[in-house]
Amino acid sequence: MLIGNLDGMTVFARVVEELSFSGAARKLGMSKSAVSKHVTKLEDNLGIRLLNRTTRRLSLTDAGSTFYLHCARVVEEIEAAEHALSDLRGTPRGTLRISAPLTFGQRYLSGLVTEFMCRYPGLHIDIHLADHLVDLVAEGFDLAIRITRLKDSSLIARKLAPFKTFLVASPDYIAQNGEPIHPADLIHHRTLSYTNISSPNIWEFEGPDGPVSVRVDPVMSCNNGEFTSTAAIRGIGIAREPEFIIIDALKAGTLVPIMTNYSYPGGGIYAVYPERRHLPTKVRLFIDFLADRFRGGIADFCNEPQEQAGSADIS
Repeated sequence: MLIGNLDGMTVFARVVEELSFSGAARKLGMSKSAVSKHVTKLEDNLGIRLLNRTTRRLSLTDAGSTFYLHCARVVEEIEAAEHALSDLRGTPRGTLRISAPLTFGQRYLSGLVTEFMCRYPGLHIDIHLADHLVDLVAEGFDLAIRITRLKDSSLIARKLAPFKTFLVASPDYIAQNGEPIHPADLIHHRTLSYTNISSPNIWEFEGPDGPVSVRVDPVMSCNNGEFTSTAAIRGIGIAREPEFIIIDALKAGTLVPIMTNYSYPGGGIYAVYPERRHLPTKVRLFIDFLADRFRGGIADFCNEPQEQAGSADIS
């Protein structure tokens, strides 16, 4: 009886995961009425109610809870079969949903994503740029780019490139205010703080005599590194910035490294994705593509002539 209801089981599983008919419709590319009809038909064929529906909320019946566990396994096996076939074809299909930090996405991913799409014109890209962390599983992302000192996580991570962090100021700022020699000197300087991290006003360094930290009192705080780097270029204060944001300013001399006998902890640029038994071809190929392009680090990537994306066959 259920063999003819695989579509209904798939739709039902998505409704449960999204906790709404509307959410399931968006994920499946169907109308809300079509989703409702699939679930109703499934309930009629089974002869049992799976969902309790009110105007305000949707909830599973006891039977629905039990049935969903089996549906989820069936859908997972169907997706695994599709991924296996896709691997044999070697051609990614469907939609690849990516989350990435705003500035990094604008600066580095826009060209790379379009280049990747020209290689695989049958692939659709849905990219979400934001500096806050997203829940990959709950929000339905295939992978995310994370720029951090990676901590323990339930996610799988592949390091794409390391990055350095610099303490920088403009030549004009240094000319007017002098250059700090020791981290403790920063309390007498105007500082710019990036807030999208834990303890943004505690700046840690590794120096000739070991680790040292100082609490700064910033004149500007912002959750976007591009914003604070622009303020630093204008001479507003001293900032600590990752090289992928300030590499052009360093080359142009509009920002210069200061306190160079101290180092600030850097980190890595990672591609992270949920643990899966079968990594979809589209995800694997995109991660491999990024790893190849960033293989020499951010500085080498910026110095390399970038490939010009050709015209994709979108017919």
